[in-house]
Amino acid sequence: MIIGQRGIGGMIAFRLLLVLLAALSVVQAPRAVSAAAELPQADLPPAYRIGPGDILAITVWKNDNLSRVVPVLPDGRVSLPLLGEIVAAGKTVSELQAELTKKWKEYAANPVVTVTVNQVNSFLIYIIGKVNSPGRFQLNSQTSVLQALAMASGLNPFAQGDEIKIFRRRQGKMVIYPFDLDKVEKGVGLNQNILLMPGDVIVVP
Repeated sequence: MIIGQRGIGGMIAFRLLLVLLAALSVVQAPRAVSAAAELPQADLPPAYRIGPGDILAITVWKNDNLSRVVPVLPDGRVSLPLLGEIVAAGKTVSELQAELTKKWKEYAANPVVTVTVNQVNSFLIYIIGKVNSPGRFQLNSQTSVLQALAMASGLNPFAQGDEIKIFRRRQGKMVIYPFDLDKVEKGVGLNQNILLMPGDVIVVP
């Protein structure tokens, strides 16, 4: 087969283009990895803990007499057949499920217990200070500090975005987390953008 000079030149140019693209991909690959390495690893959402006001569906398989849809009272308790008042607040669904299974074994053979949160009413956070819409917010999913500030319609012109603080009560003690919005907006210190927990208070000076 005879290929003209123009055809040979085109093939050579095409091969040179492939070599150039391969070289660029090798050079750029480390840059992409290093940029990704600067970002904080995504935190797994913590297991939801039941709180006052939540509505629980507690089902015992093939036992309608024990199955109930119950609210969690302000003191964190639920009232159940045979067991009386049980503390539900502060426990995960699996923890409460295991506890009820153990307790009901005294009254039923091998009870299969399922606990479901029908309504989440206890996931409340508070945003106060120099935001456009301060107040109490009910959350239905995991929410970061940045997302919460957006729910409050952002900061007003007089706010100090680099002095924001998140107040959280843990094991009876108050813990304060700093949040510098100015840095986060620039992609710096993104680990400050923590996931909020029920009862957290965001203060914007």
